[in-house]
Amino acid sequence: MNRKERNMIKTIVSVDGMACGMCEAHINDAIRAAFPVQKVTSSRARKETVILSLSRLDPEAVKQAIKDAGYTPLSVTEEAFEKTGLFHWDRA
Repeated sequence: MNRKERNMIKTIVSVDGMACGMCEAHINDAIRAAFPVQKVTSSRARKETVILSLSRLDPEAVKQAIKDAGYTPLSVTEEAFEKTGLFHWDRA
């Protein structure tokens, strides 16, 4: 694995309107269809979607993809992440 593949961007989107597991899956599918992501997970309990990607995502495009899926994005933040092990993710 080269250094670029180890350095990731973690994009965190606060999302309103998720009510069930299908809502989480719907948002995840919308993000996967719109962006080249490594991983995406949504949580209705935390009201957020977390996206891991190799490069920075346009926050407005991320919001629009979530809006198009029928949900309300509230804020987008990002931070650097580094994949440190086979199944373990740590902050850089």
